[in-house]
Amino acid sequence: MKEIVYVHEPTDLQCGQAVLAMVLGMPVEDVADELDNHRETTLREMKDFFRSHGVSISDERIQVTDKSQLPELCLLSLETPRCWHWSLYCSGTFYDPEHGVMDDFPQSARKYYWKLSFEQ
Repeated sequence: MKEIVYVHEPTDLQCGQAVLAMVLGMPVEDVADELDNHRETTLREMKDFFRSHGVSISDERIQVTDKSQLPELCLLSLETPRCWHWSLYCSGTFYDPEHGVMDDFPQSARKYYWKLSFEQ
């Protein structure tokens, strides 16, 4: 598994770009420019960007209640008190573009994930 370097979201609308940047090891500004999107990202944009850069993402969205249910690497969609939010989990650690590096989920009512893996 490649090492994740934490990226804080440049604006409160760029959590998706920050997650993509962390997984792919790209500058977040380059991700936003390549997406031609400096605002909220859709699931379709996230999936297309991962796949076009050699990262497999599952088609199935799986609801989760505890971090023990998560695969080694996954994209998270979290219903936080403020909004729906993209986040990242890798090898026991949460890399949240808004809240930082954490040992557990940020506060969220509903949690979903899509498994990520690097294509061979």
